[in-house]
Amino acid sequence: MAIVNSIFSWILKKRIHQIELFMKYPEDVQEEWLQELILSAKNTEWGKMHDYKNILNADQYREKVPIQNYDTLKPYIEKMLNGAQNILWASEIKWFAKSSGTTSDRSKFIPVSEEALEECHFKGGKDMLSIYFNNRPNTQMFTGKSLVLGGSHQINQLSPDSFYGDLSAVLIKNLPFWAEFYRTPNMSIALMDNYENKMEKMAEATILENVTNISGVPTWTLVLAKKVLEITGKNNLLEIWPNLELYVHGAVNFAPYRQQFKELIPSNEMHYLETYNASEGFFGIQDQSDSEDMLLMLDYGIFYEFLPLENLNDEQPKTLLLGEVELHKNYALIISTNAGLWRYMIGDTIQFTTLRPYRIKITGRTKHFINAFGEELIIDNAENALTKACKLTHAILKDYTAAPVYFKGNQAGAHEWVLEFEQQPNDFEHFIDILDHTLRELNSDYDAKRFKDLAIRRPIVHNAPKDTFYNWLKTKNKLGGQHKVPRLANERKYVDEILEIIK
Repeated sequence: MAIVNSIFSWILKKRIHQIELFMKYPEDVQEEWLQELILSAKNTEWGKMHDYKNILNADQYREKVPIQNYDTLKPYIEKMLNGAQNILWASEIKWFAKSSGTTSDRSKFIPVSEEALEECHFKGGKDMLSIYFNNRPNTQMFTGKSLVLGGSHQINQLSPDSFYGDLSAVLIKNLPFWAEFYRTPNMSIALMDNYENKMEKMAEATILENVTNISGVPTWTLVLAKKVLEITGKNNLLEIWPNLELYVHGAVNFAPYRQQFKELIPSNEMHYLETYNASEGFFGIQDQSDSEDMLLMLDYGIFYEFLPLENLNDEQPKTLLLGEVELHKNYALIISTNAGLWRYMIGDTIQFTTLRPYRIKITGRTKHFINAFGEELIIDNAENALTKACKLTHAILKDYTAAPVYFKGNQAGAHEWVLEFEQQPNDFEHFIDILDHTLRELNSDYDAKRFKDLAIRRPIVHNAPKDTFYNWLKTKNKLGGQHKVPRLANERKYVDEILEIIK
């Protein structure tokens, strides 16, 4: 295995030269990719509709193609789900990454082309390893196996030739055969639907393996780690996997989990690497050992635009190109991809922390949200659930806010709500049950995390006294119609301040 580790190390380091090339000539690389994307799609239904054959530069592209979201692209994606081809992208698309988060649907289906798999998602995974090997030349990662916490996979019944699943499951299903030798557990376990059984099976299957690295969302990684310790009776993961050296994470803010991981893996030689990998594409990799900022990856078949947040609600918002951005300003990220997402606003906001090379950090979402455990709870989910709970318990809601409660010890996380009523519900506990149940109906990712309280337990809900939110705004000197209570937040600042007022 040591020889294999050396060979992999040599191959992966060759990619560093190409990464340095796009770091040196970022605007040129992006312009080339835009031209290639336009050329590839000019004869698609979308390309003909937007006159792609006559688009010569980024200015013309932005003029001819409006900014899109999932709802505007949904009619075209539905055609593809039913087997139609050459709609948004020229090559055959038979895979779709399923995720939550749209305002109108329980789930959204993001097309994943062969080009997106090879030139974006898999390339991103290999680059992550290249960067890690380059920063840590003495790594022994390939002397053991990678523990990958994937999603579930199922066949899309709308067409016999199209398939969907969580992005991680789509990637696992399409990995080259040799990759199976270096990952654990086997595919039959990795793609199980029932997460309670899955955690048990994964723990049992990996305990005797030489695991050197782990990849996955922190929420489920902690659930698995605790299951492994429960089964083995050990105190920490290094007693089970002594050669563990790397944890690759993404999707949610890692800061609240960092201390728990240090307790589970008590070693100064344990390394953590953040990636920015979404269903829509692979965007960034932490490339420096002494900084958590991520290098924006510019040669993955993605063309980037950046919309200043102050212009988000403009009738015809003007986006900026890479060479026009400024440091430490919030931008909504807009992408055009080699899977047929055109000027697509994915909902994330980012800031640039360095220019040339372009490094970023994720700052939030374009809408209120909670995504502490990968549940992506958005304002539309919350308001619909609260409306139903009020209707069924004859309540009238005046104000509310919510935030996450992070894992503590063996206790699962939760959402903590502060509600102020104009008219009290006739049964407060029933109100909470309706809120929880409706959120599970509306949001498949929340539902998965709530399953048997594995990651998120029943909501914690405070019935706030009259004028609580008024008094809080008053302390902030923010009384007036232009100031609004933040409905959902991914951190606890607002909730903790309001709870202090209640006390």
